[in-house]
Amino acid sequence: MPEWLEVAIRTLAAVTILFIITKILGKRQISELSLFEYITGITLGNLIGYISLDTDTTWYLGFIALFVWVSVSTGAEYLTMKSKKFRDVVDGKSTILIENGTVNEKALKKERLTIDEFLEQLRKKDVFRVADVEFAVMEQSGDISVMLKKEYQPLTPDLLGYHISTEKEPSTIIMDGHILPDSLKAAGLNEEWVKKELRKLNLTLDQVSIGQVDSKRELSVQTGTDSLPKPANSSPKDQITELVKKLQDDLIMRKQLASNDKDRIKYQEALDQFQTAMHAYQKQQS
Repeated sequence: MPEWLEVAIRTLAAVTILFIITKILGKRQISELSLFEYITGITLGNLIGYISLDTDTTWYLGFIALFVWVSVSTGAEYLTMKSKKFRDVVDGKSTILIENGTVNEKALKKERLTIDEFLEQLRKKDVFRVADVEFAVMEQSGDISVMLKKEYQPLTPDLLGYHISTEKEPSTIIMDGHILPDSLKAAGLNEEWVKKELRKLNLTLDQVSIGQVDSKRELSVQTGTDSLPKPANSSPKDQITELVKKLQDDLIMRKQLASNDKDRIKYQEALDQFQTAMHAYQKQQS
């Protein structure tokens, strides 16, 4: 057999085996490598190169070494899932860098992290002032996770007392001008509904590049040049009016759902104060 053909065949075999090994070791090998996995990856690459190009009569021994490394790596992965102590040795432990708003300088030195590098990592988390941070930890992967102090955390519906319904993932039911039957069925819809919604948008099926339906059964489409339906343009005054109405309706609803007269009186007082403030605002604007 010609030497070039032997190298080509061995390289193809090595690449195939490496692909199988990667599938066996799992996606974590690609996304987040531990120190041990990093060493394994380098070693496997060297072994594949040896198998592909070394034309010695003992080149097949590279496959034995490859098998040993894969066995060790697979065993290590199994032990890391079963043993916390082994996982701490292989993957390491997370390090607390800020606790109760105070920077731990010893922890920074331990991780060999300079102040400049630390501030850079905080800025990547959209944190520009260390005093805003309540807790920060360096994960095993080297990333820094940050928890802001309560007063600097984003305002959420939960903090306001709102109970938001669960949002479901939008379903893609149209792609490249074709309806996806399985996605359409999973969404509980049919082709007639799709065609009816497209007529409202003055579109035909072949004009749609991507079509998605949300949990409210509202269809949104991309034509490649446009996004439909377009959001209604409302003035700031209209937006304020809509927000005021929502807040007022919420107070009324809470008053109606109150379990006792004391709570109902409090909600009525809040509603009266809110309406008085809005009347004063509207009078000032007119």
